[in-house]
Amino acid sequence: MVASVLTALAGAFCMALGSALQERDAVRAPGRTVASAGFLVHLAGRPRWLAGTAGAGAGVVLHLIALSGAPLTIIQPIGVSGLVFAIALTALFNRRRVRTGEIAAGAAVTVGLVGLLSLFPHAARTPQLPLLTALALTGGIAVLGAAVYVAAHWVAPGPRALLLATVGGAALGTTSALSRVVAANAAADWTAVLTWLTPLAVASALLGGLFQQNAYRTGHFAAAYATLLVVDPVVGAGIGALVLGEGLPATPLDRGLAAGAALLAIAGTVVLALARNRNPEAGGSERAGAAPNTPEPDPASSGTRSTTTSGESR
Repeated sequence: MVASVLTALAGAFCMALGSALQERDAVRAPGRTVASAGFLVHLAGRPRWLAGTAGAGAGVVLHLIALSGAPLTIIQPIGVSGLVFAIALTALFNRRRVRTGEIAAGAAVTVGLVGLLSLFPHAARTPQLPLLTALALTGGIAVLGAAVYVAAHWVAPGPRALLLATVGGAALGTTSALSRVVAANAAADWTAVLTWLTPLAVASALLGGLFQQNAYRTGHFAAAYATLLVVDPVVGAGIGALVLGEGLPATPLDRGLAAGAALLAIAGTVVLALARNRNPEAGGSERAGAAPNTPEPDPASSGTRSTTTSGESR
């Protein structure tokens, strides 16, 4: 049990470190405020971003190893605690102190998400998903993503981080649901991997990755990471409950507690988005990728911003 807990802690740290490294290159990448798919191609050529991807992948592997030796109710809270690591790492990389409010908000997200996930039933039966339903799920995410991609160009960085990370988390949650169906059925018949669900899961994962990196690009890493931690499992659990028949919290009390836990996680995420802890390099990359006819910022407002100690100085 002790080894599993330590493994889960190592996994949470690796995932947070990997994501923080990815953010360092995402905010520096050229392009528009919200970058297109070529943005991922650019990042794939950056050694530090690749190292971050490897770190996040190692975190996932360590988390799965920990689950093999301890109950979900013990390992899942430890995995979610990676948000606290993420907050500390982004403060370290930006050479600033971690604020008490950030830690409190991160703890609220962690407690809320753990409470929410623990209230959903965990079915053991093999799930089934018709192809038309899978197409509807992925198509809906694609349509939502297109609408958010267009709208995000006119949204301020803090809310934009939440918006983009929400779509990224929804796409990755859909990927998790599709992957669960494929993996569960492949355990009995390996040819289940060759169905159309596999390419749909890959497409959803790529879409989620694009929005995830664009959320990091805003410079509000802690808020984006927290949003992904919340939305991904919630969407996955929602698909499991409503589409795969895995069920919702059984009693009215459990449903009320689940709603309260969700609100707590959302409140913590919003606090992180509003916190004055933006990566100072993010604004520079946005101006560098702006269109030539983009008006220059007002000198007075620029002067005000340059005197702030919030981490947004230029």
